[in-house]
Amino acid sequence: MGLSDNAVIGRGLNSPDPLVREAYLMAYDYINYVTAKPGVPLGTAPSHATAALRHAGDELLARFPIFFRRWPRVFQDVTDRTACSTLVSILDEHFAPTRRRELAWSAVLSVFVLAGQLALHCQERGMSATLPQIQECVGSYVERVICPEIRDRGGWSGFVSRFGQKQNLEDQVMRVCCWSLLLLCFGIFSYFVWTRRKT
Repeated sequence: MGLSDNAVIGRGLNSPDPLVREAYLMAYDYINYVTAKPGVPLGTAPSHATAALRHAGDELLARFPIFFRRWPRVFQDVTDRTACSTLVSILDEHFAPTRRRELAWSAVLSVFVLAGQLALHCQERGMSATLPQIQECVGSYVERVICPEIRDRGGWSGFVSRFGQKQNLEDQVMRVCCWSLLLLCFGIFSYFVWTRRKT
């Protein structure tokens, strides 16, 4: 599933700033990704940063499931009117100026994963109409708080290199073996053509 039809109304998706546009794209895509109905085929991620976010979010949820079991209690009083304010309140506490150090990519990841957990909570409670608001809210938060800090760090490329899906060792070895075999075959073929021309 790609971006929903509602996604195009986000002002950040139309921003002239590519850094901001990517932030909103990540927000919309990730929430669509985590709230997709089971059995509904998902489209490919629309960018390298969204692919890295999907991969890292899945990995984080798989590795630390106990941590994410507490969010339903935190969100228990959330309504369709308070979803965004609750999210911003939690994020503001996390990114308070008194707690700030250099922004870590893991903190950036946590913003999107938290928004995804809130979106899932709202969907499970019959508040699916709030999902576009949450997408816009997290995109706006990332634009306001995170984009200024990552602008001088190469933008989203650092996020992609940190969280993008890495090839495993077996795939790398297989690729090296295939290229070696191809070069060997080419060498043998060239040798036979060369010897035939000599005779």
